[in-house]
Amino acid sequence: MSSKNEVLESARKTLTIEADAVIALRDRIDDSFYRAVEMISGCSGRLVITGMGKSGLICQKITSTMASTGTPSFFLHPAEGIHGDLGMLMKGDVVIAVSNSGETEEIVRILPVIKRMGLQLISMSGNPESTLARAGDVSLDVSVAQEACPLGLAPTASTTVTLAMGDALSVALLEKKKFRAEDFALFHPGGALGKRLLLRVEDLMHQEDEIPLVSQQTTVKEALFEITDKKLGITGVVDRSNGLVGVFTDGDLRRCLEGDVDSLQLSIVEVMSRHPKRVLRHNLAAKAVKLMEEFSVTSLFVFEREEDSAPIGIVHLHDLLKAGVV
Repeated sequence: MSSKNEVLESARKTLTIEADAVIALRDRIDDSFYRAVEMISGCSGRLVITGMGKSGLICQKITSTMASTGTPSFFLHPAEGIHGDLGMLMKGDVVIAVSNSGETEEIVRILPVIKRMGLQLISMSGNPESTLARAGDVSLDVSVAQEACPLGLAPTASTTVTLAMGDALSVALLEKKKFRAEDFALFHPGGALGKRLLLRVEDLMHQEDEIPLVSQQTTVKEALFEITDKKLGITGVVDRSNGLVGVFTDGDLRRCLEGDVDSLQLSIVEVMSRHPKRVLRHNLAAKAVKLMEEFSVTSLFVFEREEDSAPIGIVHLHDLLKAGVV
């Protein structure tokens, strides 16, 4: 039975072998890689990725990454392909075929069909002299010096390198297409990620009669009623043209009461905080969270444009929490 130190050393050796294999891949990012990116970006159809066994599992992950970053793609199982699923292929598609040996039977059997259909083929193989590598219009070398498996049998470093090459292609395509966070969010509408990237301040803000506001002539006591009524722990202070000139919070109220028993009769302008923090209605809700964290506040008044003085809404931290943005 292996000792604790032997187990830990085995894990470290595995990670070192795989890390070295990925680093070695950098020297193979050359004209062939550039041609592959150009081929995929100029594709008039879909990107079809195919591989068998462990390579097939890696292909499915690459397919998912491509699809979520703006490159329409799907996975074709080569064994199913030779039994009818090659009918999924259409003119204009680009195919990425993956096989470490480059001689996987199911992959080799579909190559003539790909060629006969006139589809462009990008091969990813660990053997540059293999049938697959020679068949590719572009061949990407994903060979490794050794597998992390001490028997040299289980795909380990080779699958890691293949996945890394797929990620390199995906990111290069993403940047070439100027893919934005907003674009990414369109393909990820569910969960916290989609909410952070899709929800805007205007989707969550309180508007019209829900906005807590008092005039400059208001007393602290009257402002307290507004804070209590609107249940946001804050009120804005506006001038005669409805321009926001300050804010007064329940925290400000506590400080007033600590300092002067007659503070409830003070004019609100004497105790309000000036230069309130603001956010625009079209800003992402995630930006509102960032501003709240930066300035240690729980509410932001919302404006249509940067130059506007009259608020059109207010957003509270609780709204962002409820929506799952935080």
